[in-house]
Amino acid sequence: MEEDVVESALHTARALVLRDLAACGASDPTVVSVVEDAVAGRRWWCREWPDGAAYASGLVAQDVQEALEEAGVRWPWCPRHDGGADAHQLYIEPELGPDPTWVCEKDGAAVAGLGELPAAT
Repeated sequence: MEEDVVESALHTARALVLRDLAACGASDPTVVSVVEDAVAGRRWWCREWPDGAAYASGLVAQDVQEALEEAGVRWPWCPRHDGGADAHQLYIEPELGPDPTWVCEKDGAAVAGLGELPAAT
């Protein structure tokens, strides 16, 4: 039963992160591989701490964001302060908790729940 909970949480995490990547126009095959790596890495973590499966989505999003940053890609950009010298990223809040939300790095305002980023225009 615990395995079902873990796999369900990881499938949800994958879907939410991929949805936000697609909304931002950032879901090419290389980025999808980054998501798969993040999910695989969290599988072990969730198996060790099944109660933490509720936090998998936010952690996968953070893992993907960090991996992309290491590759020189910043994601996701804040749609509230779009462009120019004011451009900045969103980050997930809470860092470890249920119901992860993308929050503006500049003013701390909630922008969208994970999986609910608006499509890039």
